[in-house]
Amino acid sequence: MARRNRVTPEGEIIAHPGRGLLMGNRGILHDDGGRIVARFRHRNWVCCVTEFRGRKRDLMAPGRYTELFFLDEAVALAAGHRPCGECRREAYGRYRAAWAAAAGTGLPAPGEMDRALHAARIVPRRGGKVAFAAPVESLPDFAFIRTGAGPAMVAGDRLLPWAPDGYGAALPRPAPGEVQVLTPRPSVEALRAGYRPVLHPSVGC
Repeated sequence: MARRNRVTPEGEIIAHPGRGLLMGNRGILHDDGGRIVARFRHRNWVCCVTEFRGRKRDLMAPGRYTELFFLDEAVALAAGHRPCGECRREAYGRYRAAWAAAAGTGLPAPGEMDRALHAARIVPRRGGKVAFAAPVESLPDFAFIRTGAGPAMVAGDRLLPWAPDGYGAALPRPAPGEVQVLTPRPSVEALRAGYRPVLHPSVGC
């Protein structure tokens, strides 16, 4: 049976047999039986490579952080994660630089990004996913929006519907108008400033 450790663009943790391209960390979310009992335990949500310096992990080991998996980095960003500063140092540097360019400031400290991302992804006290309204024509590529059929990623003049095992057939980008955006605002601005995430091969571009 598939473990419940796969993350959707809505930030939900579901069971699915695929691992995805990247791994994530929100703290210890599971109990000793491997059951998910919390959505997060800290603010520094990162996305990591699945192999790094030969380190080995037993999935959902008692007392160890819960290994989460994403189809690709666009999904990780939509869920509210950012690149890890250790195992994805180059991506982390590009993300910080794009953040700074969007904000017109110096390079942000990790804690500064984590605080801003947490405020932009989690509804206070209720814990649900933050989404915000924006004109679809204003959104950069690789941002996720809600549609009647589920989450979809903006890609030029197309929308790519998300599924746990890959993107579906492309749909036309909607006519100008407001949509609900899933990717937190700081990451939307980083994408607008030129940050390019790692994408699943089913994107086809």
